[in-house]
Order: sequence, then C-alpha cells, then structure tokens
Amino acid sequence: MNDNPSNDQEMTLVQHLVELRDRVLRIVLFILVIFCGLFYFANDIYTFVSEPLQNLLPENSTMIATEVASPFLTPFKLTFFLALFLSMPFVLYQIWSFISPALYHQERRLAVPILISSILLFYAGMAFAYFVVFPLIFGFFTSVGPTNVTVMTDISSYLDFVLKLFFAFGLAFEIPIAAVILIVAGVISPEGLAQKRPYIIVGCFVFGMLLTPPDIMSQSLLALPMWLLFEVGLLFGRILSRAPKESRLED
Repeated sequence: MNDNPSNDQEMTLVQHLVELRDRVLRIVLFILVIFCGLFYFANDIYTFVSEPLQNLLPENSTMIATEVASPFLTPFKLTFFLALFLSMPFVLYQIWSFISPALYHQERRLAVPILISSILLFYAGMAFAYFVVFPLIFGFFTSVGPTNVTVMTDISSYLDFVLKLFFAFGLAFEIPIAAVILIVAGVISPEGLAQKRPYIIVGCFVFGMLLTPPDIMSQSLLALPMWLLFEVGLLFGRILSRAPKESRLED
C-alpha cells in the first residue's frame, strides 16, 4: 500500500504560492465574468427575490428606497452575491485542485462526493428558504401589524434580511456533510453521534425558533428537515466508516 499523498514531484514554497495566486486570479476572473453577464438583469433578479414579500403587501403598498443610491447599489449587491453563489462549484474546484495533491487516495475518493454534496445541499437550503420559509415569514410579519400602518419595506433592508436567511438555511442544510466528516475523521463514532440525537433534535427546534415566526408550524418546517438531514448524514457516516477497512485490504 502506497502511503504517499501524491506521486508528483515535491514543489517548493514559491511554486505553491505562485499556484495559489493563479487559482485566486482564476476565481476572481470567473466571478467577474458571471457578474458581468448577470448585471444587465440586476433589476429583474431583485424583483424575483422580492416576490415573496411583494405578493403579500397591501394593494397600494410598494417597497421603497430610503437612500439616494439604493436603487442602484441594492440590485448591484444582490447580483454580486448571486454571481458568488453561482461560482461556488468553480471556486471549490480550484480549492480542490490546489489541495488534492497533498491528500491520500482514500481522502481524495471521499472529498469529491462530499464537495459535490455540500454544493447541492447549500443550494437546496436556499431554495427551501425562498419557496417555503419566506412566504411563511413575510405572511406572518405583514399580518400582525396595526391596521393603520402601511407596510413599505426598504429595499436595502429587505436584501440584507434575505441574504442572512439564504446563508443560514444553506448552512443548516450542510448538517449531513458535517455528520459524515465528523464520523469519517474519527472525531466521533456513529454510535456516539447517535447517542447525542436528543440534543440534536432540541438544537434543530431552537434553530427553527430563532429563524422563523413564533408558531409551531413554521418552526417544524425548518426543524424537521434538519433532523431528517442529520439522520441521513448519520446513515452515510455509518456506511463510510466501514469503507476504509475494506479499501486498505484492496490497497
């Protein structure tokens, strides 16, 4: 069995720094290209992102801009973050290409599906937030205010709010990846992680309580998927924890 992480010739520190610089420049250039392609549609993108709230506003109510530059800067900011999110597969590929020569064969074989799964789950978390959570949150917020108060949300404040939720739900959907990594890395055994299930469930509901309106239905819509994702991660962790023993026999 070959324990060397890579068969390539060892690179000097300067060569590593040059490669790192080149990959960072590729990442920046890729993001800029995506951003330039999307910027023409910046206002349409913002309209799409704001639809969950716009659809619930009173008939004569609209979103407003309280700062002079907000009508330009807010769609600009949203387009940049969208370009960054869409570029994540390329960004992670560049990171993977940089660190993969230092990994062992078994680590490489596990890293690729973990990277792909983490990207898909992050996107799934954002989609879940947009299509499920946003209508619930905004429906609650727009219905509890005094009847003599007209809801007119600032576009910049709305964007900051939804970006935080996108990021939070994207991270929440990374629970299976975190569970698999903890098990495969030997930080905790599948049995030990399973024993912490009651704490995980409570944590899911606390997380759901902090991010959703104060009603049991909304909290459950976030907490239950997080719990199920934890169980999925635990299941795959059990499977993968047995794989290294078999692969060592093959090597």
